[in-house]
Amino acid sequence: MFTGIIQAIGIIKKVESKGSDKRFTIDTGKLDLSDVSIGDSICVNGICLTVIELVDCGYLTDVSNETLSCTTFDSLIAGSKVNLEKALMLSDRLNGHIVSGHVDGVGEITDTYDDARSVRYKIKASDILAKYICKKGSICIDGVSLTINDADGANFSVNIIPYTTEETIFSVYKKGTAINLEVDLIARYLENLNQTN
Repeated sequence: MFTGIIQAIGIIKKVESKGSDKRFTIDTGKLDLSDVSIGDSICVNGICLTVIELVDCGYLTDVSNETLSCTTFDSLIAGSKVNLEKALMLSDRLNGHIVSGHVDGVGEITDTYDDARSVRYKIKASDILAKYICKKGSICIDGVSLTINDADGANFSVNIIPYTTEETIFSVYKKGTAINLEVDLIARYLENLNQTN
């Protein structure tokens, strides 16, 4: 589990094809890996991935064909920047919201504009996710926990403060950028409970 509070920006150093899967070497930048072991989980652009090997600059992780097919990970190349967050410890503060690292779909930035010192991002999700998107609800975008400003079906907007722009890969987003979306975990479980009763 994660909180959606990004701890570092990493860089993809190497991408290797392994049949229909891929292996990524990730330079973790300022992310402290002293308490990370092989088998631990790190959230990369909103995707929970397993550390399979630790190296000087960071770690290696395998990404399955399933994950490549339903996230933006297949478009990452050497040099791509990624958001990183280590798994939540029970003693940590929950500063964002509960994030599983299981991406529900890919969205697209449809517009950006300045909003005082912040930047407003307009986003289009898939129609199937529209029922989980509501004004002032939570959403995770490439691993970042955010509050939805307004929503109209599958279209919604978020407001990004300067600190978040500097500390995440929101700084490289532009119109047309594809992003990983994870809807609120509680909303998904509530829907499932309603369907079974």
